[in-house]
Amino acid sequence: MSRGHCASPASTAHKTGTALDPNAPILIFDSGVGGLTVLAEVRKLLPEAPVIYVADRAALPYGDKTEAEIAARVCGLLGRLAERYHPRLICIACNTASTIALGMVREVLEVPVVGTVPAIKPAAAMTKTGVIGLLGTKATIRQAYVDKLEAEFAAGKRLIRHAAPELVAAAELKLRGGTPDPAVFARAVAGLREQQDGDKIDVVVLACTHFPLLTPELSAEFGANVQFIDGAQGIARRIAYLTQGQPFGGTDQDQAIATGDERDNPALLAALRPYGIHRIQPL
Repeated sequence: MSRGHCASPASTAHKTGTALDPNAPILIFDSGVGGLTVLAEVRKLLPEAPVIYVADRAALPYGDKTEAEIAARVCGLLGRLAERYHPRLICIACNTASTIALGMVREVLEVPVVGTVPAIKPAAAMTKTGVIGLLGTKATIRQAYVDKLEAEFAAGKRLIRHAAPELVAAAELKLRGGTPDPAVFARAVAGLREQQDGDKIDVVVLACTHFPLLTPELSAEFGANVQFIDGAQGIARRIAYLTQGQPFGGTDQDQAIATGDERDNPALLAALRPYGIHRIQPL
């Protein structure tokens, strides 16, 4: 399936050989609010780092789109954002976007780019039964990148995949103060449990940054003997490593950018405030 191509305007190039602006932000990009799980971990390690959080709300959800649509949109948006805000680093805090477009973005933007991929490697080290569950979007679970991670890190184990797109909307609703339908979690768990060896799952990879927001609900449905793993902490450690020794100008300029009509959305602002973000700008 064709994945499209990124265009690379020369002005998006990261400036090298010059002093880094302390106010140059870390840009965290997601389709919605799922990337806030990554931002929370980044805040723990880099509390003084300036951040711009980008939510592509107009195109949510990514998981139902084709590879070509996702690649074209992510590359186009990140090119514009890099040109406008000159970030010191970009984090694609979305498993779907990363498994499809990460390589293309890295090829055209002369800025360090950190992606988000399913945490299959640590899950393989955690499992005692040898059976791992993976919950993701439709687009993520079908990617060859996931096949590669399974072959490299979970050889000899069983990885059971299930697409649970309803969890994205449930996470968005929960973060805005709503209460998701419990049936959503029952269907997600049944999608794994009802497959062969599903009753033996003892570790579940949350392969969408939205899903850790729903860990309490998923844990209650799975039962006490199942552990959950996601990539947020590892991503934050990678960002801290790549920015070590750099000057930070503080978080007073932090902001969120959203596609679609979100500037005055009080529910979205309420969700962002605990992360130190008090304004939303349109893109």
